[in-house]
Amino acid sequence: ELNKSVADKIESSDIGAFLSYAAPDQQAVKLSQDRYDNNNPLPLDGVPVGIKDNIAVKDMKLTCGSKILENFVSPYDATVVARLKNAGVIIAGKNNMDEFAMGSTTENSAFYPTKNPVNKDYVPGGSSGGSAAAVAAGLVPLSLGSDTGGSVRQPAGFCGIVGYKPSYGLLSRYGLTAFGSSLDQIGTLTNSCEDAAFVTGLMMGADIKDSTSSKTEPDNIKNFKPLDIKGKRFGVITESMNHADTAVKDKIKEALAGMEKLGAVIDYVSIKELEYAVSIYYIIAPAEASSNLSRYDGIRFGLQPDKSKPHDAKSIYSDVRSKGFGEEVKRRILIGNFVLSSGYYDAYYKKAQKARIVISDKLNEAFKKFDYLITPTSPVLPFKLGQTIDDPLKLYTSDICTIPVNLAGLPGVSIPAGVSNGLPVGLQIIGKRFDDGRLLGTCEYIMRSI
Repeated sequence: ELNKSVADKIESSDIGAFLSYAAPDQQAVKLSQDRYDNNNPLPLDGVPVGIKDNIAVKDMKLTCGSKILENFVSPYDATVVARLKNAGVIIAGKNNMDEFAMGSTTENSAFYPTKNPVNKDYVPGGSSGGSAAAVAAGLVPLSLGSDTGGSVRQPAGFCGIVGYKPSYGLLSRYGLTAFGSSLDQIGTLTNSCEDAAFVTGLMMGADIKDSTSSKTEPDNIKNFKPLDIKGKRFGVITESMNHADTAVKDKIKEALAGMEKLGAVIDYVSIKELEYAVSIYYIIAPAEASSNLSRYDGIRFGLQPDKSKPHDAKSIYSDVRSKGFGEEVKRRILIGNFVLSSGYYDAYYKKAQKARIVISDKLNEAFKKFDYLITPTSPVLPFKLGQTIDDPLKLYTSDICTIPVNLAGLPGVSIPAGVSNGLPVGLQIIGKRFDDGRLLGTCEYIMRSI
């Protein structure tokens, strides 16, 4: 009954949350026949989930929202997907996304934009906009996304749900199509932090296929419980509030006042170095992207060259990449190649890596005084569809609150902070690295109490 309802909702939905669909109702019939004969249900038996279309699911399309992979079918499961399948889930389909996870609105999808289910005239955020919209619209109770600079948390904030970006290394990245390898992390989009913790507990753990995955399994993920915030110290990052629009700032202050009534200690902390976070990110991420995307060459897989044209290497690369990559992807590849070039490597890329360490050190220094750090998830309300498509710089600067978390490898959670002008506002709470369990428990308590 659940999966029949999900199938009906997805088929009738007009928000464009899914790029491909896997008939969850038919899977459920087979699952019921196979599983319940032995009366031994699994932890997530029959639960339908959406998977962002840059995470591999065996025998399903893996397009990354790009024409260059339009007909590519994955021959294997990502580690997190395999672990969810072992827990009994049903993959309802693949969620729409900004091409190769490059964007903040899901308008950069090569196929069609996703609409925000709260108000269909607005974007759902990105790049995991399809995943967030699917959960916010009630199409599925859970979706997986990826977060390189805020791509799980920002759409969660725009859609009024929970977006959790784990500590770097907590979840295996094997099967996640690489964008910025030192920044990427798979995350969850759910209706509660409890759901996020439960699902993460099933997916986490070291993976021999991902050398960056960690053996660390944080407390209070598998034994989850909401954690009272009385006496806990929360540091609101001043620079993040300075960049926020009045409508966003007012809602964050309301949430902070509610937390104070619950006994939390709220103070402000200035981390001036965060002013450089966007600049640092938009050097490191495109540099890594330009390297990772070099594999799309029109020879081994994906879009093939026009056979009527010359077949030397340069012609093939030019033909396939010109037709297959969208404008934003081309822009970031060009930036990446520029900052990695011999004349500019030291001036840009090397300097950005040094500055990244400073950002990380400053955030960790703040945790000596505070248990958690707070920012708005986004400094602005959701954009109207088409409003920012020709203004990439505006989109880049809107990531100022989420980017530092990726640069430092920290866990971050976006929870709903209310509604302004009919649009959701997200509150981001940041924890110490691998303190994910307590972070989620704290966020759940706040959500239930204010």
